[in-house]
Amino acid sequence: MRVANQSLILLLGIVASSSTASSFGTHSSKTVFQNIRSSSHHAGAGVGAKAKARARAFLHIRGGSEEEEAASSDFSTELSALSPDDAESESIPEPVPEPVAEPVAEPVAAPVAAVVTKTQNGMGPKATQPGPLRRLFPSFPWQTLPNVLTYVRCFAIPGLIFQFYLSNHVDKNIHSALIFGIASITDYLDGFLARRWDICSPFGAFLDPVADKLMVSTALILLAGRYGAVVALPAAIILAREIAVSALREWMASRGQRDSVKVGYQGKVKTALTMTALSVILAVPDGWSVASTVKQAVGWDLVMSIGMIMLYMSAVVTVTSGSVYFKAAAPVLMDSK
Repeated sequence: MRVANQSLILLLGIVASSSTASSFGTHSSKTVFQNIRSSSHHAGAGVGAKAKARARAFLHIRGGSEEEEAASSDFSTELSALSPDDAESESIPEPVPEPVAEPVAEPVAAPVAAVVTKTQNGMGPKATQPGPLRRLFPSFPWQTLPNVLTYVRCFAIPGLIFQFYLSNHVDKNIHSALIFGIASITDYLDGFLARRWDICSPFGAFLDPVADKLMVSTALILLAGRYGAVVALPAAIILAREIAVSALREWMASRGQRDSVKVGYQGKVKTALTMTALSVILAVPDGWSVASTVKQAVGWDLVMSIGMIMLYMSAVVTVTSGSVYFKAAAPVLMDSK
C-alpha cells in the first residue's frame, strides 16, 4: 500500500512537470527575443529612449500565451519598421524659417534750387528784382558794387588829408566836408545794397567797419589839431570808446560769443551823429573860435555851434552805447557763467 502511494505521487509529479514545460516553452521566448534584437538593429540611433525602455521591459516577461506572444511580435515589428528619419520627425518638428525682408534703398534728395539761384549773377536767393539801372546795364558786375564803395571810403582818407593841409583853394574847407560827407554816404549805401541784393563777402564784412573807424578817426584828429581842446575832448572820448569796443568784440569772437556784442540801435545813432557833426565842422572856414561864437552866433559861427553841439551829443551817446556792450559781455568777463 505504501509502495502504491509513492508510485502515485511520482506519476503525478511527472505529469505536472510535462504540462508546465509545454505551457512555458522556451521556443516562444527565443522568437520574441530575436525579433526585438532585429528591430533594435534596424532602428539604430533613430529610436527614442522611450522605445528602448519598452523593449527592455518586454525582455523581462516570463511565459505567457500565444496571443501575448503575437502581440509582442507585432510590437517588435512596429519598432523595426520605424526609420531614424521618422523617429526624429515625430519627436522634434523642424522650425520653418521666416522670410527676411530685403532693405529698401532710400530715395536721394533732389538738389535745392536755391543753391543754383545763389550763383546766378552773383546775387543771393533773397535778392530783389532788378531795378531800372540793372535792367539798363545788365552786363555790369553789380554784385561787386558794395565792396567798391568800401574801397572808395578807404581811398578817401588820404584825399581828405591832402585837401585839409595842402590845398590853397578858397573853398578848401567846403571840399574837405564834401569828401568826408560822400564817404559817409557810402557807409550807408554799401550796407543797404548788400542787404537788398543778399550778398556778403568775408573781406567786405571785415573791411567795412575798419574803413568807418579810420575815416572818423582821421577827421577827429585833424579837427582836434586845428581847434584844440574844444574838439580834442569829445574826440578822445569817441576814440577811446571805439578802441575799447573793438577789443571787446575781438575777445568775445575768440570765445565764440561775438553776437552778444553786435551793433545795436544806439551804435547806429552814434555813427550818424558823429559823421554829420564832423561834416558840418569841416565845412567851417578857418579862423573860428569859441569867443567869436559867444559874441555873434550868426553865419558860420552858428553853423559851427550846431556842429559842436552834435559832436558832444555824439560823445554822450558813445559812452551810453559802449556801456550797453560791456554790460552784455559782463557775465563772460566776470566768469559768472
